[in-house]
Amino acid sequence: MAAIRLTRRTAASLWVGVLALCAHGACLAAAADDSPATAFTHVNVIPLDAERVLPDQTVLVEHGKIIAISPHLTPPAGAVVINGDGAFLSPGLADMHTHSDTRADLVVYLANGVTTMLNMGEASHSFVGRTKPAANRGDIPAPHIYTALRIDGSARYGSLVVATPSEARMAVRLAKSNGNDFIKVYNDLAADTFEALVKETRRLGMPIVGHGITRVGLRRQLAAGQLMVAHAEEFLYTVFESGDADDGTRAPDDAQIPAVVEMIKRSHAFVTADLVTYATIARQWGKPAVVDDFLGAPDSRYVSPQDRMSWKLDDYVQRKGSLDERLKFLGRFVKAMSDAGVPLITGTDAPAIPGVIPGYALHDDLDLLRQAGLTPYQALLAATRTPGKMLQRRYPDAAPFGTVAVGSRADLILSAANPLDDLDTLRRPLGVMAAGKWYAHGRLQELLDTVAKRYQDAAYPIPASAH
Repeated sequence: MAAIRLTRRTAASLWVGVLALCAHGACLAAAADDSPATAFTHVNVIPLDAERVLPDQTVLVEHGKIIAISPHLTPPAGAVVINGDGAFLSPGLADMHTHSDTRADLVVYLANGVTTMLNMGEASHSFVGRTKPAANRGDIPAPHIYTALRIDGSARYGSLVVATPSEARMAVRLAKSNGNDFIKVYNDLAADTFEALVKETRRLGMPIVGHGITRVGLRRQLAAGQLMVAHAEEFLYTVFESGDADDGTRAPDDAQIPAVVEMIKRSHAFVTADLVTYATIARQWGKPAVVDDFLGAPDSRYVSPQDRMSWKLDDYVQRKGSLDERLKFLGRFVKAMSDAGVPLITGTDAPAIPGVIPGYALHDDLDLLRQAGLTPYQALLAATRTPGKMLQRRYPDAAPFGTVAVGSRADLILSAANPLDDLDTLRRPLGVMAAGKWYAHGRLQELLDTVAKRYQDAAYPIPASAH
């Protein structure tokens, strides 16, 4: 039985490895890969089936699933034993709105404890057909990936254009046969096209997620069975009324919130509480210097050169006015949804929005949910158990995730402190398990360093003209 000991005293230096078997963190993942089982011993489990802690447990993982949890469990012979020494074991996090489709981004997510992600459009065929299966088998360091095919009624936003009901039906069939999990609807779809999508997705068991459609509206979309709304701010555009004088920055009256929340609750739809997305847009709205600050931040070294260029060219900095009042309104709206029991999920839109960095932004979203008035437990649910419930609606027979429970997918974060007391502890994981593969902090840092060096090497100086 191989033993790996993690102690609070050594947590700060875990990047060089905390081992009784190997000398470096890189060995941990390899050992876990070769072993039929991994046992976390002396861990305080945050199961997230309720707001509670199970002290001093052993959690046994085999073939990518949790197979036993007990304070009296003896690890089987040959198992890799990770001695948590009083650390906390909680579910991995989920970013349910991303636009990442590179293996480098997947590494950055994983290093931040994100073990589930939903790509909400523009993923390449290679990503869906090759990278996604490799990630979901555990062949590469990555979260578990789900994808949505984004379709629209015009080419204005760069989506797949679906202009007629017959095209809509064909798009759903192609999306499913090519390995996508959802259909994402976008702003410019026609009403009859949306109705055709509803019927075909229902027939094929492939739910609709996405934006509010201008010519349909979220009231009709949710009544028709749309499973998830991709941004909390979508309700600003097709549900809330801000008056004829609204220039796109005016906040609605709070008196409208209770009726809208009740409508959402009746639909049983999930809402992406991506406060980080709108907050980051608001911060740079009309302020070019802010994007320079984003690009100069230490964590931006994990942003690809292509995304850095895209951030620099984005036009939010050219807009007029202020989104501050709308941002405050969205915080109150999200709090009201949480209080009413609307199922909220975390999402970030990374890296499509300047300043929203894969992985890191998910923690920023958790912070903003706390600032909006959610408890650490409620914020954690939005990043763990509730996304798991949403995916169970899509795949009822698949292994669940988002809780530490027997039968759940072994997507886990080991942290020095209790995240129910201090969400910030999840920013500094002692290790992450994804698809049953263990990555100690040292190995995660090695992976991050590789990404940063690759991006640095790619940003070579442009040679001067010879003329």
